Amino acid sequence: MKKILLLTVFNFSFLTLSCFAQNKNINGKHSQAIDTLLSLLKTDKSDTSKVIHLNNLSRGYFNIGLYDTAKLYSNKALQLAKMLNYKKGTCLSYNTIGLIYWGQGNFPKALDYYFLALKIAEENKDKKGIAETFGNMGFVYWSQRDYTKAMDYYLKAYKIGEELGDKNIVGIYLSRIGMIYWEQVDYITALDCFFKSLKIATETGNENLIAMDLGNISSVYAQQGNISKALEYKFKALEMQEKLGNKSGIAFNLVDIGSIYSGLKKYKEAEKYMLQALAIDTAMGSLLWTQYTYSRLSDLYSETGNYKKALESYKKAKIISDTIFNQEKNKEITRKEMNYEFDKKEAITKVENEKQQAVAEEKNRKQTIISWSVAVGLFLVLVFAGFVFRSLRITRKQKHIIELQKNEVSQQKEIIEKQKQIVEEKQKETVDSINYAKSIQYTLLANHDVLKQNLREHFVLFQPKDIVSGDFYWAASVKGNENRSARFYLAVCDSTGHGVPGAFMSLLNISFLNEAIIEKNIEQPDKILNYVRSRLIESISKDGAQDGMDGILMCIENEKITYAAANNVPLLVRENAIIDLHADKMPIGKGEKDMPFTLQTIDVQKGDTLYLYTDGYADQFGGPKGKKFMYKQLDNLLIATNQKSMEEQELSLSLTLEQWKGNLEQVDDILVVGIRV
Repeated sequence: MKKILLLTVFNFSFLTLSCFAQNKNINGKHSQAIDTLLSLLKTDKSDTSKVIHLNNLSRGYFNIGLYDTAKLYSNKALQLAKMLNYKKGTCLSYNTIGLIYWGQGNFPKALDYYFLALKIAEENKDKKGIAETFGNMGFVYWSQRDYTKAMDYYLKAYKIGEELGDKNIVGIYLSRIGMIYWEQVDYITALDCFFKSLKIATETGNENLIAMDLGNISSVYAQQGNISKALEYKFKALEMQEKLGNKSGIAFNLVDIGSIYSGLKKYKEAEKYMLQALAIDTAMGSLLWTQYTYSRLSDLYSETGNYKKALESYKKAKIISDTIFNQEKNKEITRKEMNYEFDKKEAITKVENEKQQAVAEEKNRKQTIISWSVAVGLFLVLVFAGFVFRSLRITRKQKHIIELQKNEVSQQKEIIEKQKQIVEEKQKETVDSINYAKSIQYTLLANHDVLKQNLREHFVLFQPKDIVSGDFYWAASVKGNENRSARFYLAVCDSTGHGVPGAFMSLLNISFLNEAIIEKNIEQPDKILNYVRSRLIESISKDGAQDGMDGILMCIENEKITYAAANNVPLLVRENAIIDLHADKMPIGKGEKDMPFTLQTIDVQKGDTLYLYTDGYADQFGGPKGKKFMYKQLDNLLIATNQKSMEEQELSLSLTLEQWKGNLEQVDDILVVGIRV
């Protein structure tokens, strides 16, 4: 019986997931976890939590074989973590990106990111981060068949797990240590590790680890010649991987089952399972998995006498193997580890040398001061011996003056400290008040569930410049009656100003919209805006102040869409082309024009995408020349991405904005709403 490679199932998300999605991904329900995390990204207001969610999304997509999507979310997580200076999140993101490169067979690139993660984890004494990084680095060396180094890193991670009392860490590295014993033909110790790991995985409900241990136990039984038990455990592992949706795990179990059937001379069954595995490997784009499957197919075809196919499979496996496991890459991996250790030791040595140099310089400085003091003292004694008593009297007076000045300085310092404390307390009270105002403002914004119930597909990109915002998106549902069908209103508006003044204006504008639609039962968008404008002028523009808002108010009734727009023009994209829409060139408030707003109708078709946005995105400065983004470039971006899912469009807009802005400050509130008709 040929030896079956122990890479059957593995899971890299067990250290990092959070809340409900954490339990799902630990248990391996990757598709459910992805749906939950996409929802959390929209509703969770904590930026640090978003870093965790983005990394978990990346690892979820990795587990189902979508490497490009996984890389998109991990890069987004890394950008956000760096912007927030969130060290644990940065460490986690580096580990996630390294994992993706490992899955693609690019071991040197994976190690680049693992060493970056390890440096941050060690600087911040983040033991879980260190454990995960050690484990990931161990897997790189394991994949390179350097079992001595792999065991060293696994044992380090295992000891951290024991120290922290973390059963998930202990269980996963018991299983990986067992894999090395299996490679070294120590089957008794390997089985002991696997069964201990299986017990822990069952206690914690970690279905990924259970599946991995079942597959590994099967491989040991196969090597010992216990074929019935080998197939029993292998099919259990395959069934669990199919339930979890872990494509790499499914593929490796299929290959291992094929290898067992090949040993039993059931060649048709063996080929069927191996070809199923090859289809999955190719779809994932995993060089490591594809190389392994071609190698097993070559062995199978050799046994059946199909030497042409055996040679073809061998050549394909050899080409991929030379790409992954070449001597230069091994040297590069060794250099990276040596460079990391050298840099680490050099940094320690540099710190010690700087300390010793500082001590020596301080000693020399004191000695110089002492020498000069003695010399000057002797000179003064010789020159001014006749003025000793007079000097003493002057010294006493000076000492008294210094004491008075010292007391005065001390009193002033106390006053300054008290004033500083008062200022800090007032500042904290102000920030707390603004944060509370933010929670109030977010309560008044369009509820996620309301939008989901009334819009088939949509996204909302909302990035206030400050804690609170002058931009807002608001929605209301009006039930139907005998005379009129049910209606759904959506407003996307930009109030005068931003920050606290803008937030006050947004709350006032929202209240007038509510008043017009809910209390006054005004139905048409143009008449609603006319009413809001009159209320604004009546309330705040008596002395000529031109405060108000620009915006779009849209009404959906029985698949019919009407709207009224003040300055801001909605964008309709159909088959990658813009359909012209119109807006009134006047604000909702006091302005140069005082004409009634116009009611507009949008003739939509299935598949159209409608975008409502304020001026913040287009007005953002950035790019190589520090210029505005501009509406034309924004429209082109929306056209280029409108065929993607709403989540991908939102992510593309967010990433483009971050890259354009660079290190420049955000100049205004940003709001973009996309709706698929």
